[in-house]
Amino acid sequence: MTIGILKESATEKRVAMLPGEVAVLKKLGVDIVVEKGAGERAFVSDKEYVSAGASTAERKDLISLSSLLLSVNAIPDADLDSLNEGQITISVVNPAENSVWLEKARIRGITVLALDLVPRTTRAQSMDVLSSMATVAGYRAVLAAASILPKFFPMFMSAAGTIKPAKVLILGAGVAGLQAVATARKLGAVVEVFDVRSAVKEEVKSLGGKFIEVEGAKEDAAAGGYAVEQSDDFKRKQQELIQKKAEESDVIIATAQIPGRKAPLLVVRETVMKMKPGSVIVDIAASSGGNCELTVNGQTRIVNGVTIIGKSDFPSDMPFDSSKMFGSNIVNLLKVIIDKNGKPVLDMNDEIIAGTTAVHNKEYISLRAKQILGIN
Repeated sequence: MTIGILKESATEKRVAMLPGEVAVLKKLGVDIVVEKGAGERAFVSDKEYVSAGASTAERKDLISLSSLLLSVNAIPDADLDSLNEGQITISVVNPAENSVWLEKARIRGITVLALDLVPRTTRAQSMDVLSSMATVAGYRAVLAAASILPKFFPMFMSAAGTIKPAKVLILGAGVAGLQAVATARKLGAVVEVFDVRSAVKEEVKSLGGKFIEVEGAKEDAAAGGYAVEQSDDFKRKQQELIQKKAEESDVIIATAQIPGRKAPLLVVRETVMKMKPGSVIVDIAASSGGNCELTVNGQTRIVNGVTIIGKSDFPSDMPFDSSKMFGSNIVNLLKVIIDKNGKPVLDMNDEIIAGTTAVHNKEYISLRAKQILGIN
């Protein structure tokens, strides 16, 4: 089997796999072709890929040669049109946003493995791209806030007097939120954290953050560790408490998301207007609507003296290590898929393969993809 690694669009600096992971993948008995220049924006040359055992090719030739195509983001429509029935693509798909693309792939008989559908189980933990990228996002979001905030993060005591530490409010204690807690605490800030899931309370405390609770949160064990939609009464109580905490904070890192749905609105316009001038909001959930009412994805705005950064692509800003983590996750997934003869075997009795496969043989497979798309 030949595996092709595609170059991403001009706005994406990551690549699906670095040479180190290519060398590991070669041991599974496959051939690997890399699109020329695929790793340039992640600071990796074609020569390094060749040294790891891959060959290079132009995009058109790579697509025709490969049985399985790897990319960070779903391949463009133009490339989808050139794929043959039975070819396999592996990437982040975002079924809710790319439902038309996914339906087109299904009709053409393309097999689509969506990395954002990998089950959140212990066995699949090493394949969890979303968690890997969330780690990068949480880290970079805090650094972005620290670089803009007109105050120090840590407390300083000097002959000039005492500088109080910055107060950071983190919304959402998933992987991104917990990494943000760890990073903000390392920088010396006082950190408070809000999440509807009581199960993360101990993790927050272990990292040095203070957990903020709103009574009456609805939780669902079947949600795979994700947050779920809350009642209107809970949302009202939640908003009141968040507004109070936001007014006291210097920085808000917003990370709360619900897979397949619009991000929960946690910071309303009124809250922003009551925040201290010079405060910073970094909204990682911007691409799914944002946790802040005034967030605009891909833009940095200043409203009433408050800087609002709407940015969901932080991993692309740290392309080398992001690509390394991304590629490692893919290698671990391919170890489940590739047999001893170096051929792909999609065993739909395996919960990881069934959960990750969005479409196969012109049918929707993943139960979570069906739920997101409203397919019975």
